Amino acid sequence: MTLQFTIPKLACSACVNTITDAIQQFDAAATVKADTKTKTVSIETQASETVVKEAFASVGYPSI
Repeated sequence: MTLQFTIPKLACSACVNTITDAIQQFDAAATVKADTKTKTVSIETQASETVVKEAFASVGYPSI
C-alpha cells in the first residue's frame, strides 16, 4: 500500500535518510520517496499507517 504524509520539519537529504531508516526498521522492503520542497513523503509499505506515524515521531519528524 502507498501512504502519503506531510512532514513540516523535512528540510534536507539527511532528514530523508533518517525517516527512511526509521521506516525500514519496521518494513525492510519499504520504498520511501520524499520531496523536501513540498515537505511530502510517499511510502510503499506493508506496515500500517499508525506504525509509520509512530516511526516518524520516534525520530523527531511528526506528520500532520
